[in-house]
Amino acid sequence: MQEIMKRITVNQEIFAGKPIIRGMRISVELILSLLAQGETIENLLKDYPDLETEDIRACLAYAHAIIAHDTLDKVEISAHL
Repeated sequence: MQEIMKRITVNQEIFAGKPIIRGMRISVELILSLLAQGETIENLLKDYPDLETEDIRACLAYAHAIIAHDTLDKVEISAHL
């Protein structure tokens, strides 16, 4: 789990420090929103060519950690400035 969560990073200069995927300008929030709207993983991967299946899994794991009230320390978000 910790290895997959390394895909989620925070950069204060991108989206005001919201969690993003691997330093790209793709937020966890965007991916979760698209999935909630019924977007398929296959379509996300087509629409965002730099995105990988493991990135989507990391977004879901991040959401689970938040819902389960785990601390972000357990999630281990990497900060990139």
